Amino acid sequence: MAVFLRKMLGIGGLPPDMRAEVEAEGVLVLAEFIPVTYRFSGNLPGKVAKGNISSYVGTLAVTRRRVLGTLSSVPNKAARAVDHEWNAPRGTMVEAVLDESGLTLSGSDLSAIDPTFAGSVSLHYKTPLSDEVLAALPEREFVFDVPPKFVYSVCGIPSR
Repeated sequence: MAVFLRKMLGIGGLPPDMRAEVEAEGVLVLAEFIPVTYRFSGNLPGKVAKGNISSYVGTLAVTRRRVLGTLSSVPNKAARAVDHEWNAPRGTMVEAVLDESGLTLSGSDLSAIDPTFAGSVSLHYKTPLSDEVLAALPEREFVFDVPPKFVYSVCGIPSR
């Protein structure tokens, strides 16, 4: 029932502006309304948790140009958790892995993002990716940088 309601309300789908961008880039995968598992252990200004696990809903889009992962909690709005272009320079903060089970994002040392942070956070976009899709990707693992606002957003804390 929850999946039906989310689809009916548009929670977890791509907003029209993002959909137009993705469709223009040559879609390899577009999985909407998919479960996203969030894990956080550590402390941030405003939050302390040990082994916090939650479930969200989002979209995973893989195109010939980039990987786009969003999280949604209201209709027709989506926050970007990852927007990585294949030709972007290698970062140092968040590791991403695309495999048969979907996309996993891991920030294993949050102090690398902001010295006031400690601990780790991860998101797992649960959607099967076929061997054909995985073989068509320029890379299956990459690392990208994020601002502190990313961590606050993923952890559900208003940014400071």
